[in-house]
Amino acid sequence: MKLKGTMVMELTDVNTLVTETITEENMITNAVNNILGVNPMGIFYKAGGEYDDSVLWNGTLLPICPNMVGGILLFSKALEENADNIYVNSDNLPVAYASNNVNSTANTARGSLNLTESKALDNGYKFVWEFTPSQGNGTIAAVALTSSQGGQNGFGSLVGDASTFLKLKTIDIGSLSNAKQMVLFEIAEVDFNQNLAYSITFENAAVRIRKLRLPIFSIGLNEKLDDSTYRVLEDKVIPTSEFLFLGSYTKYGEFMDGKDGYWYGFSNEENAAGNAVMLWVRISKTDYSKTEGKWTLSNAKLMAVGNRDGSASYPERVVKCCVRNGYLYVPAYDKKGIYKISLSNSADVTLIPFGFTSKWKPLCETGTCEVYMTLIGDLIVGGDFQILADDTVVHTQGSVRLNNAATPLFQHKQFLIGWGGSYGKEYRSAYLLTPYLASINNLSSAVVKTVDKTMKLTYTLTEES
Repeated sequence: MKLKGTMVMELTDVNTLVTETITEENMITNAVNNILGVNPMGIFYKAGGEYDDSVLWNGTLLPICPNMVGGILLFSKALEENADNIYVNSDNLPVAYASNNVNSTANTARGSLNLTESKALDNGYKFVWEFTPSQGNGTIAAVALTSSQGGQNGFGSLVGDASTFLKLKTIDIGSLSNAKQMVLFEIAEVDFNQNLAYSITFENAAVRIRKLRLPIFSIGLNEKLDDSTYRVLEDKVIPTSEFLFLGSYTKYGEFMDGKDGYWYGFSNEENAAGNAVMLWVRISKTDYSKTEGKWTLSNAKLMAVGNRDGSASYPERVVKCCVRNGYLYVPAYDKKGIYKISLSNSADVTLIPFGFTSKWKPLCETGTCEVYMTLIGDLIVGGDFQILADDTVVHTQGSVRLNNAATPLFQHKQFLIGWGGSYGKEYRSAYLLTPYLASINNLSSAVVKTVDKTMKLTYTLTEES
């Protein structure tokens, strides 16, 4: 089946009633095919248990229109016309969007679906979205169809941010021992293409790295899809002389994937005064060689990067930091900003102010495991903030988006996978990152939507034989 999309944009000046009309045709991406044809770790199979929580396809994802394709995203810069281009970088987040319903919120970036004119056709679907003079203002250089959820708040707004993540499946892993759960909770990297994960911790004066076999896209003769049959392929112990997890009762530390050929370990105790002390270790992914040291960061007042405990009644991991493009990001102790620390030059430290005091709540419910920050593409997503690649801060609502989480989210195409739990309820969870590009429609020349104009988008998507 081949799809064809045609968009008509009408910008009408409310003072002169003059209408500017732009007509464009688009290309279709692999976004819908990925959802229908890619199934990492069998998330679309009823494989874990009788009470596993799974998405209800009908009404949520199907019919494809107006669900899996049921929203619109508008961008200030052109999009790469590539079928595998299904997400934008953070330097081109949508300036406006709309879903498959009427916008009843105060979000002025969001328009409304015209429920009367939008309808199913014999061979497709006709969407009509409308933006009032106060809605969707800015430069528009490209338009893309997206999911109905992705058109509600894009990657997050002050009105809402939970719609960015659609929970697809939770697998109950409560049958595993605490020790086996902790191995999963300490995963720092997932290699989807190789069916591998790397679990990293610090114990007995050494960094311990376990290379795990997971049935992601291939399943062995003796494997199941409930995490009970993950296998440890390698178990490396790397003694350290300077690095350790600081703290007495609570052990403070975190391991992150640098995405540069190394894993990084950090440990600090939160400090309300300056001169924060941070222990660090860098480990090569190829030969497990290490370098380690200690930073003393003058005037830096840091929260702890995280903490963990595998010996408690329930396995615990709390993540409060993120690594991106050679820098460690750690929130300020007063919750009013975030520190950006170079991994190669500890003198390169910048305090990025939020412009507000963060609620400092995790992305999940509070519990024995919590994740406060995670990296998605090049976008740092925190509880009520986002940090773009250029370190611009975006304030968001700060609603709960994830099931109980211990690990950062690991991404493959539109799918996000993570492990976590709280007080005896432990899971592996999978989410759909909803603001994907289902189509790409670059305008011949950019237009500017202002408060003097209304905007109407008529998008016809049809099946061609």
